[in-house]
Amino acid sequence: MSGTARYNRQILLPEIGEAGQQKLLESKVLVIGSGGLGAAILPYLAAAGVGEIGIVDDDLIEISNLQRQVIYKTDAIGKSKAKQAKAMISDLNPLVKVKSISEKLSGKNAISLFEKYDIIVDATDNIAIKYLINDACLATEKPMVYGSIFRFQGQVSVFNYQNGPTYRCLYPDENSNAANCEDAGVLGVSVGIIGMFQANEILKMILGIGKVLSGKILVYNTLNNEQQKYDFEKSNFEAITREAFEEKYNKCEVEEINFEAALNEIDTEGALFLDVRNTDESPKISIKNQIQIPLMHLEKEIEKLDKNQKIYVFCQSGIRSKIAAELLQKHRFKNIKSIAGGALAMKNVLSKKNSYDSSENELSRQLTN
Repeated sequence: MSGTARYNRQILLPEIGEAGQQKLLESKVLVIGSGGLGAAILPYLAAAGVGEIGIVDDDLIEISNLQRQVIYKTDAIGKSKAKQAKAMISDLNPLVKVKSISEKLSGKNAISLFEKYDIIVDATDNIAIKYLINDACLATEKPMVYGSIFRFQGQVSVFNYQNGPTYRCLYPDENSNAANCEDAGVLGVSVGIIGMFQANEILKMILGIGKVLSGKILVYNTLNNEQQKYDFEKSNFEAITREAFEEKYNKCEVEEINFEAALNEIDTEGALFLDVRNTDESPKISIKNQIQIPLMHLEKEIEKLDKNQKIYVFCQSGIRSKIAAELLQKHRFKNIKSIAGGALAMKNVLSKKNSYDSSENELSRQLTN
């Protein structure tokens, strides 16, 4: 089937036409994350005829994903999200070139990936990654299409569009805390609506039509159908050049580790779990070989730590722990690792472990009796 026949209904729109369809064909879009938001964004980009789509996601499909990540089937559980998303797009529209990148976005690969695409789409639920995407977009001069969900409320904006305001202009505090959908819960429809709002902004930018959400944030509540749009200004902050990006993200690369991988070290005398959150922060984490020193006091109280120990640093969501780990490395601590996802991820793992241990103990008791 020809491209003209496939895209006939949108070519009929005077704002698009054949010239607009050619713009779509020549465009290249990189989507970071193929979870709930990505599952809504990707099919519409492919169906519209975006010429090249890149998908970055290192996750595997879990059964709990299927409630909102509707491009995946039950028999895909355990498989790569990026590869399954690519297969979906290829089935939907074989005219689209798709590249699946089954790796985690990081300071090491962000610049080289972003250089190959025109528009970068944030479809993640991780605050640290959002700042990374923003900074890499600034370094490569690419626009960032942002989306986020908290329960029934979603947000959409476009950052760094034609030198407009950035994510840091709206959210300057990197140390802010926010729960992801795993912790806060989410209705699948809410994610789908926000993802389609993002897809709409992408298509408008490519086609050069309508008003792009640059310097504006759209807030939509799916529970009561209320919608607001707020303006925000570009702030005065130091430009993030490629050199500044490398300095921030790659000069002192901190090794991240999932808490599951560190569980075996809980009872090891040579290991220490360092909580760098403030004392009033929740959730509370209580494990053996743990000490709490808030990040703001860490340098003053660094003598409390043993350089010979293996130190696992954690904060609320995984941002401050990296800063703390870098500080310790500068003070010649050798064996430092940052726990990905922080206390929020740790709480989830510990809850599952305690539930499993309780089941095991009950089974053992029954067998004994």
